[in-house]
Amino acid sequence: MKAYQEMTREELLQEKELLETDFSQIKARNLSLDMSRGKPSAEQLDLSMGILDVLDSKSILKSEDGTDCRNYGVLEGIPEARRLMAGMFRCDPERVLIFGNSSLNIMYDQIARGMYSGFCGNEPWCYQGKIKFLCPVPGYDRHFAITEHFGIEMISVPMYDDGPDMDMIEMYVNNNPFIKGIWCVPKYSNPQGVTYSDDVVRRFAALEPAAKDFRIFWDNAYLVHDLYEDKREDLLDIFEEAKKLGHEDMIFEFCSMSKVTFPGSGISAMATSRANQKDILDQMKIQTIGYDKIKQLRHAKFFGDINGVYAHMAKHADIIRPKFEMLEQLFSEEIGPRGIGTWGSPLGGYFITFETMEGCAKEVVSKCREAGVTLTPAGAPFPYGIDPKDSVIRIAPTYPSVEELKTAAEVFVTVVRLISVGKLIENSF
Repeated sequence: MKAYQEMTREELLQEKELLETDFSQIKARNLSLDMSRGKPSAEQLDLSMGILDVLDSKSILKSEDGTDCRNYGVLEGIPEARRLMAGMFRCDPERVLIFGNSSLNIMYDQIARGMYSGFCGNEPWCYQGKIKFLCPVPGYDRHFAITEHFGIEMISVPMYDDGPDMDMIEMYVNNNPFIKGIWCVPKYSNPQGVTYSDDVVRRFAALEPAAKDFRIFWDNAYLVHDLYEDKREDLLDIFEEAKKLGHEDMIFEFCSMSKVTFPGSGISAMATSRANQKDILDQMKIQTIGYDKIKQLRHAKFFGDINGVYAHMAKHADIIRPKFEMLEQLFSEEIGPRGIGTWGSPLGGYFITFETMEGCAKEVVSKCREAGVTLTPAGAPFPYGIDPKDSVIRIAPTYPSVEELKTAAEVFVTVVRLISVGKLIENSF
C-alpha cells in the first residue's frame, strides 16, 4: 500500500474519484450512527441491574453507624459509601465526601464557590480581576465549558506521553497570582488516554503557587477503567506526595460511579484536605440538607468493597476492549500505511484521540455527519473549541455495538482518506 504523500498528482486524482464513488454509496445507505460521547452501552448498563435488588421495602435502611438513610442529614455521606469511594481513590475514608450522581456537578460547584465565596477565607475570585486556568490539551470539553461559563481565561498547556508540560505549568503557577487552577484527568486522560508519570505527579505536588487559593482539579474519572488486567497503568497518589510537603490544601480530587453503575443515578465523591472539607461543608449546609443516602447504601451493598468494584470493571472491560482493538486494527491497516493520520492506543478510559493531517479535522467531522456518522465536534478538546492545527478528533467507541462501531469506523476511514487526498491535491498546485 502506497503512502498518499508518495503518490503523483494523477494517482491522487484517481484515488479521489474512487473514494467519491465509495462515499456516494455510503450516503445512499442513510446511516444514523453515533460516536460523539463517551457513554456506556446498554450491555454495560445491564451489568449493574443487580444494584436494584440489594434493597427493597423490607430492607433495613440504616447505615452501619445507625443513620436512617430515608431521612435528612449526613452531608459528608454514610460511612460505607465513604469507605467504598476511598478504595477507588486509595485514600483514608476521612478524606472523602460523597455527593450526587455527577462529579462534573461537584467541579462546577467548586468553581462557583471559588468565584463567589472564595476558598478557605481567601477573597472570592470574582473580586480579583481577570483570573486564569491552565488547560492541558487536548482535554475534556466539559471542563473547558465550565471555566468559559464563568468568564475565566483559559491557557492551553501541551500534553505529552507522560502528562502535561510541567515546565510551563511551574512557570505559570509559581509566578503568576492570577493562575487559580488547572484541569487534570491524570489516569487515561480524556481524550488521549495518557497516565501521568510519577515524576509529573511529584512535580504537581511540589508546586509553590503564587496564589494562595490556587487549586488542582484532579478529575480521576477513569481510575478503575482499565482495559487489560495484566497491563494496568498505575498512578502515583498525589495526596501522599503533597502531604510530604504540606501541600494537601492545593488538591481537589474527583471520581464517580457514572461509568461503573448507571451514569444517571450513580454516586460521586471528592477527596481533599480537612481544611477544604470544612470550607466545603460550611457552604453545603446552606445548599442542601444531604444527598441520596439510599443510593449510597445501594452502592455499598452491591460492591462490598473495592475488590467488588475491580471485579465489576473487569466485566466492563470485556465488553469494550474488542471495540478499542477493532479500531486499532482498522486504523493500522487503512490509515497508518497511507500516512494520513495518527492515533493513540490507550490501555484504559473511554476515548481514542485521532489526529488527521493538519487542517482536515473539521472537514472530516462534517463529511462524516453528511454520511450519517456523528462525531464529537472538531476543536472540542481545546479551550473555546479552537484547535490551532485543526487536526484532533475525539473518538468515543463505547456506546455503539461492535457491528455499528465497525460500520461507523469504516465510514470514518473512507472520509479521512477522501479529505486527506483532497488536501494533498490542493497543496500540489
